[in-house]
Amino acid sequence: MAKKLARALSAFCLIPLASAVSAASLPDYQTNSDWFTDASDRLEERTSLSREAKTAKNVILFVGDGMGISTLTAARIFEGQRRGKTGEENSLSFEEFPYSALIKTYNTNQQTPDSAGTMTAMMTGVKTRAGMINVDGKGLMADCAASKELGLNSFLEMMESRGKATGIVSTARLTHATPAATYAHSASRKWEFSADEGCTDIATQMVEMNIGDGMEVMLGGGRDYFTAVAEGGLREDERNLTGEWLLRYDGKQTAAYVENGFELSAVDTAKTDKLLGLFTGDHMSYEADRIAKNSDEPSIVEMTTTAIDMLKKDEDGFFLMVEAGRVDHAHHAGNAYNALNEAIELSDAVKAAMQKVNLEETLILVTADHSHVMNMAGYPTRGNPILGKVVGNDGSGAANETVSLADDNMPYTTLTYTNGRGFADLGTETDADVRDNLDIAAGRHDLTNVDTKAPGYHQESLVALGGESHGGEDISLHAIGAGSEKVQGHLEQNAVFHIMTAATDLSLSEE
Repeated sequence: MAKKLARALSAFCLIPLASAVSAASLPDYQTNSDWFTDASDRLEERTSLSREAKTAKNVILFVGDGMGISTLTAARIFEGQRRGKTGEENSLSFEEFPYSALIKTYNTNQQTPDSAGTMTAMMTGVKTRAGMINVDGKGLMADCAASKELGLNSFLEMMESRGKATGIVSTARLTHATPAATYAHSASRKWEFSADEGCTDIATQMVEMNIGDGMEVMLGGGRDYFTAVAEGGLREDERNLTGEWLLRYDGKQTAAYVENGFELSAVDTAKTDKLLGLFTGDHMSYEADRIAKNSDEPSIVEMTTTAIDMLKKDEDGFFLMVEAGRVDHAHHAGNAYNALNEAIELSDAVKAAMQKVNLEETLILVTADHSHVMNMAGYPTRGNPILGKVVGNDGSGAANETVSLADDNMPYTTLTYTNGRGFADLGTETDADVRDNLDIAAGRHDLTNVDTKAPGYHQESLVALGGESHGGEDISLHAIGAGSEKVQGHLEQNAVFHIMTAATDLSLSEE
């Protein structure tokens, strides 16, 4: 089989940044890291990490970027209210999973983390600095020379080097921090289409991945990061990486490159070995915007199901990472509507994935990389619209339809942000990022005549910042399927790596 031959020939290739790291095993400084050994030991003590006779052949990791606990709570209520219920009793698909845990998200140098450091922890078993992708925290951000000796191998790379099928799906750019941490090694998350001299940019690492025969599926945004300036892209080296990717497999495997949802739906997955889809120049549209503007982009559900159809052809098993990247972006814009809507779309993608796989041989994990500073507060009566103004009660618990007023005699909403750009009333506008073109309007505003449930409403914030920030509190991890019983208790984020390797019985040192 051509795929397995290619992987066998490249099993001992070296990864782009860490010249001392074998594709088939982890370097000593990774496995000897206190982060690595402590997480493994704690899991073994708490959950019996020992390999069982029945292990997972496949792993699907869903990451809601910025999907913290308050986001989950509000999203489940939002979904329930759309179904005509009060909402509080509702559950997102993965909240029904039998196992869950709380996850600590800090980076080695920050209490409140970023996506590069948090996803590196999940993919390598080692925590690192904010802004660095699969590079040990002993190095410094943007230090190209040092990073060459400190690369960390990821779970995806381990699966790929052992003959498994691998893939990524994201509604963000495929070179963005979270998806990049599955395959790339970069001293700076900013090196998406160009890097300091001596290092390789993230987009190039994706198409030139020299572990195994490269990923089987890559679906998401960020086309401009793979395309030359002369062709409307951002690459000043004038390379067309999508064309180079197709040439890589020409005459060896059947590779398909697609740019819209119609082309994706037309792909014959049974006859396609490799699939690359870049559907937008930058991040993909918010789901609400995709629907409102009748975009030709595929949904996260469509990308997920296509990816699984591609990957499950491999009898040896597969690993798929699916990111709902725009939960994070909506929060940064201070727009709860899109953040909740994107979380619900991820829930739908999880539900669709469960219908595509056999849970007796597949581990499904759903988590976030970090939280955000969206608050759910006040004393709204049960069933009050989650995006609405607070409606209280008369003190006896009986419903009261009168909008509650704060001490400044103005109404307030259940959802607000601790910091960010603040209030904006953009009505039916579905693109949350248009808020960035307006002045910062932190503080209180009179919402009496404002429809706070509209897609274009942006919640008030307390502290004025150019963009809302991440939160530092714990996030949740939900699990179902083979090996899911290992997800329980209160864990460091890098324990996710050990849960995946234990569930798949993946050796850390052998081919």
